[in-house]
Amino acid sequence: MASVKTSQNDTSVEEFLDSVQNDQRKKDGWYLYELLRNITGESPKMWGPSIIGYGSYHYKYESGREGDWFLAGFSPRKQGMTIYIMMGFGRYEKLLAQLGKHKLGKSCLYINKLSDVDQEVLKELIQSSYHHMNKKYNQG
Repeated sequence: MASVKTSQNDTSVEEFLDSVQNDQRKKDGWYLYELLRNITGESPKMWGPSIIGYGSYHYKYESGREGDWFLAGFSPRKQGMTIYIMMGFGRYEKLLAQLGKHKLGKSCLYINKLSDVDQEVLKELIQSSYHHMNKKYNQG
């Protein structure tokens, strides 16, 4: 069975954030670093070379494939900020309508910069996703 490329590692989160070249992305990254730390109560960990994750859960598919993943996370990418909202966006339609300028992937919220979105709505979205995932997988 193939190993998962994106796994938790001991790379320094702080050194990674300090290495972000785009000044706005770095500033937004540090903001999200603190926001997610406050929401989750977890210490951030690097997952793969460029994702900052908080908490973790173990999953197992019917196919037998299993692994570990973070409960909440983000990545300051060249194209913009990626915020990971586990379990997709179906339950968050009202919040997304109030969020501001963004794009969606399956579990990825893409924003160019934090000033493009309502930060209180973003906070509520991340809190809701984290608590849902933690309750579902960790009975937290």
